[in-house]
Amino acid sequence: MVSLTLVQAIGGFELSLRARSLSPHTISDYMRTLNSFTRFMEINPLVSRIHKEDVENYLSASAETLCKKSLLNRHIGLSAFWTWCLNEHLVKQHIIHQIKPPRPEERIVDPLGESDIRAMLLAIQRSKPYKLNGVVKGPIDFTLPFAARNRAIILLLLDTGLRASELCGISLRDLDLKGLHAKVMGKGDKERLLPFSSRTGQALWKYVSTRPNIRPDDPLFLSRGARRLGREELAHTLASIGKRAKVNGQVHPHRFRHTFAINYLRNGGDVYTLQKVLGHSTMEICRRYLALAQVDMDAAHRRASPVDNWRL
Repeated sequence: MVSLTLVQAIGGFELSLRARSLSPHTISDYMRTLNSFTRFMEINPLVSRIHKEDVENYLSASAETLCKKSLLNRHIGLSAFWTWCLNEHLVKQHIIHQIKPPRPEERIVDPLGESDIRAMLLAIQRSKPYKLNGVVKGPIDFTLPFAARNRAIILLLLDTGLRASELCGISLRDLDLKGLHAKVMGKGDKERLLPFSSRTGQALWKYVSTRPNIRPDDPLFLSRGARRLGREELAHTLASIGKRAKVNGQVHPHRFRHTFAINYLRNGGDVYTLQKVLGHSTMEICRRYLALAQVDMDAAHRRASPVDNWRL
């Protein structure tokens, strides 16, 4: 068995992740967890001398400040690291497999409504009147920058259920405006081809046409600094638009994913195709969407039933 310190082993693990061409987001998540674990350990022990209790204490301390989903992500990152260590003969056993992973809480899916989307599309077009102490000052309104980009983002998220990382990872070469498809790289390095509507295609064309001298390798969506749009700026942009549009609840990329899935099923889409479109490896989450869509259909039937309405 090879003897390496925790820090040395983490360095080798990071190189292996890059060699596997994992997404920068996945690598960043793993390294954030391992760097946090290193700080918790305080010393730099041989990785072979780290015990199950050390990891349990770390996860217990993390639970005081993290939600269960984030805690599960730390468990997953440590598990991936110990799998690599075992394969590299740095440890004798996989101690993370001996620790039960935390079960994340099931959050209520709160999809956006049609009025929410319309309000956001209006909010990205023109500025609000500038007020000082409640009194309107200066120019009443003006055209906002990035309006074409933001409209294209909103429609593409709503039309496809893309993850934030998938949307940010799209390059111009991945976009087929004639065929109305976008090629995306999902979790586990799995590519999939997503269709979108002609209205979304029109919004994408209008945005792309505002950019001169474009090349196939250029990102589809650019940040304010003319670089590839990142997940954090995307989240901040959508939250800001939602606030200006006075949408109830927080507006974030995953809420668009929920909205797409629920409306896909409401409008007659099947759950198996939905699984492929969303890029899920299992049916678990799609079944939750199906249950929510069924509640909507049941409620609609109660409102529209001729037997009930005619009191037969």
